[in-house]
Amino acid sequence: MKVGVLAYQGSFEEHYLMMKRVLQERGGGEVIQVKRAKDLDVDAIIIPGGESTTIGMIASRLGLLEPLKEKITQGLPVMGTCAGAIMLSKDVVDAKVGKKNQPLIGSMNSSVVRNYYGRQRESFEATVDLSEIDGEKERFVFIRAPAITKVWGKARALATLNDVIVMAQEGGMLATTFHPELSGTTKVHSYFVEIAKK
Repeated sequence: MKVGVLAYQGSFEEHYLMMKRVLQERGGGEVIQVKRAKDLDVDAIIIPGGESTTIGMIASRLGLLEPLKEKITQGLPVMGTCAGAIMLSKDVVDAKVGKKNQPLIGSMNSSVVRNYYGRQRESFEATVDLSEIDGEKERFVFIRAPAITKVWGKARALATLNDVIVMAQEGGMLATTFHPELSGTTKVHSYFVEIAKK
């Protein structure tokens, strides 16, 4: 199995290391950094946190955004965390400025509010109930986190925090508003590998 990590900004190195660990535990696989369309020869891809507008603009400028959209629409499994969850969503607004015009993949039936909890200083850690994927509770960090405010169609909520969706799935698409790569657990990455192998 070959997993790509979009490597423009944000915690892509942490995703890279976490996914490497998960694949090693499962008998091997390869993790590569994705920057251009030619790097998209992968079985699954991770879109990490960072600044969603910046990631979208760089991907667009380097000719990656459209081929990536197309591959995801055709079924390439994708995990989007924080900014990645924003990019996957069909409907995005900002908590302060409302509707924003930004390059998105827009393939997941979800509505997202950017900076839902506030800016950088409102970042926090919280315990999330992962019983939908594994039956355990784990601590995760939320950095300038968005919120998934609605899912519809085949998308479903997998975890909530104070009645706000923090993890959702639609087919091979997995979105988290927290940073699983900055936690001590590989559970979310392992679950993504399970999805990708289906």
